[in-house]
Amino acid sequence: MKKKKGLFLNNFLFWRRLINVWTVFFFFLIIYDFFFSLSKSNILDISSAVYIGVLAIYVGDKEFERWYNRHQSRHPGEIFVIIWTVLIFALIFFGTLFKESYKIPSSIISSYIAVLTILVVTSKSKQIYLLRKKK
Repeated sequence: MKKKKGLFLNNFLFWRRLINVWTVFFFFLIIYDFFFSLSKSNILDISSAVYIGVLAIYVGDKEFERWYNRHQSRHPGEIFVIIWTVLIFALIFFGTLFKESYKIPSSIISSYIAVLTILVVTSKSKQIYLLRKKK
């Protein structure tokens, strides 16, 4: 089997799988931090930066593919945001209930804001694309 140049970088499925792996890993770290505190480590900050970077690449690729009529699959980002929102509410709720001293790390909050921002931008892009496609 012949290997194509740029097989991974130009493969949408690769980026989707990569963001799924990073999401599970980052969520695991967030939950681990809640129970055992990673506050003295910068692993949350590093993971957050890589996670948002990979997410931006994935979403950017998806939008470019849409605008060039090469993206057909449907994987709604709203579900992704709902999962993030449930996680944030759980951290707030259980943190208030069981861990008085728990403070949600800023890297988690900034990641959540980035995820929300990316959803809004891509939703608007999709809306504009659909309007132009009808014309």
